[in-house]
Amino acid sequence: MIAKGQKINDRYEVKTLIGEGGMANVYLGYDTILERDVAIKVLRGDLADDEKFVRRFRREAQSASLLNHPNIVQIYDVGEDEGNFYIVMEYIPGQTLKQIIKKRKRLSISETIDIMCQLTDGLSSAHDSYIIHRDIKPQNIMILDDGMVKITDFGIAMAVNASDLTQTNSVMGSVHYLPPEQASGKGSTIKSDIYSLGIMLYEMLAGTMPFRGETAVEIAMKHLKSPMPSIRKVRDDVPQSLENIILKAAAKNPKNRYNNVRELYEDLKTCLDESRKDEKRIVFKYPENEYDNENTVVTNSLKDEIKNKEEEKEEKKKIEVKEIEESIEDKRMSRFTKILIIAISVLVLALLSVFIIFPAIFKSPEIEVPDVSGLSVNEARTVLKNEKLKVAGTIKDDYTDDVEKGKVTRTKPQKGAKVKKGATITLYRSLGSNMTEIEDYTGKEADKIETLLEDTKGAGLNVIIEKKEVDKKADYLDKANIIIGQEPAAGEKLVTGDILKLFIPDIETEYPDFMKGYTIDQIQSFCDDYDIHLTVKEVETEESTQGTILSQSKSATSNIAKGDELTVEVAKKPVQMEPLENEESNNNEQDNQDN
Repeated sequence: MIAKGQKINDRYEVKTLIGEGGMANVYLGYDTILERDVAIKVLRGDLADDEKFVRRFRREAQSASLLNHPNIVQIYDVGEDEGNFYIVMEYIPGQTLKQIIKKRKRLSISETIDIMCQLTDGLSSAHDSYIIHRDIKPQNIMILDDGMVKITDFGIAMAVNASDLTQTNSVMGSVHYLPPEQASGKGSTIKSDIYSLGIMLYEMLAGTMPFRGETAVEIAMKHLKSPMPSIRKVRDDVPQSLENIILKAAAKNPKNRYNNVRELYEDLKTCLDESRKDEKRIVFKYPENEYDNENTVVTNSLKDEIKNKEEEKEEKKKIEVKEIEESIEDKRMSRFTKILIIAISVLVLALLSVFIIFPAIFKSPEIEVPDVSGLSVNEARTVLKNEKLKVAGTIKDDYTDDVEKGKVTRTKPQKGAKVKKGATITLYRSLGSNMTEIEDYTGKEADKIETLLEDTKGAGLNVIIEKKEVDKKADYLDKANIIIGQEPAAGEKLVTGDILKLFIPDIETEYPDFMKGYTIDQIQSFCDDYDIHLTVKEVETEESTQGTILSQSKSATSNIAKGDELTVEVAKKPVQMEPLENEESNNNEQDNQDN
């Protein structure tokens, strides 16, 4: 862990820790030479000890530093300082796309398309430079306050993905966006990034990922086997043209996907055009179960080959046994056989001497692993080194109610075990109790509490945010993310993995599109809930059905404020005026006088 105020490479001053991940810790730093804030990513200890990974990490990060695009986070520097491998990059004061989706659940169609257009524009630039990201997911997308999109983690994603992804804690986050070809071990292409974009596009619109499961393997199998769910069954306002983009981008067979990200970008720009209003659902040219067919052929072929070889081996063994029995029966302990038995006996004795007797005499003495529980890590290191034992470079964490936080809880091999001199011992350090007493979170921001309690280095709870009906919705307009209740109640104790429900008010913060099937009564009820003054203007027209809402003074998706003035125009049929009888009589008399 890097300390606050520490200088990296005598240039970058660490201000504070702003994020922790499976591969690296992220710090807000200050470049003392160029006098600007920067983000510093420092590789996690176990990855830094992997020489092969570090070599690839430096090469890929340096390659990514050549990228220069407004939608890609700029890498300034890559290096190593006192065993810490780091990347210095542009500091982005914003939120990740994952945080925004968690907070708002679903994004509007227009906002989603805007984000996707920026993403595809940036990725297209990277692909033009022959750089594949390989880990596109909302956690690696930053959104600035002005709506600018930035793609992060190019260097780390490329290096880790080329290594064993399961070595990092990021696998559960990444597997939700894992292309089938990566799941089946076939490697990555630019079309792999396109697949991840398709999954992310679905998530932005639906508020949830298309494939979910209890384990990484279960989710990966769904990417390989399960058909892509229809976004239009989740949101009926999504046009078929936009669903077609999701289906084509996230096609299981890469041949059915876009040829490149630029094609996807161009398709996104026109998907809401009037000309594509009646677009039909996409039909793929190539089969989507290509992976299944190939895998089945290979698997069955391999099984048959193994079975045949086993049968041949068994038959050969039977023949050899039969031949030996016949030989013994024929020769009946001939002189040659006796000599052979003596020779074999001598050989067996010699082998026993080499492999059992001599090693037992000359083997190194074994050492009993000492009990270092309750000691500090440094104290435990000293004790073990005095016993001529090595200490593993990575200290593992352990939850316990018995040992003070920060002290050693146990070792592997365990205390009292017999090991050879120079054996490596792994130390386990106490994180304290994994039981957390729940506070009263009422009145606090739900997304911040969720992030705090789900942190695996903290409580590690499974936090679920649910909406709850409130009586006076207008009172909660500026409190849409504020906690109004919780289960269990304050004072209860939970352990890592337990569920904590946080309730937020079930309200709308944006005006709906009243012209999509709303009645005046429904609009009035909506306005009553939010203390909005409603004015209804009737407009005579033959073109619309009576009662149809023609316009609204507050546009859809604009923010609601208590006490707003809202005017809506509603269609009314024109009044047909019929002439009165006395008017007809007067007209006839006038005609007679004229004649």
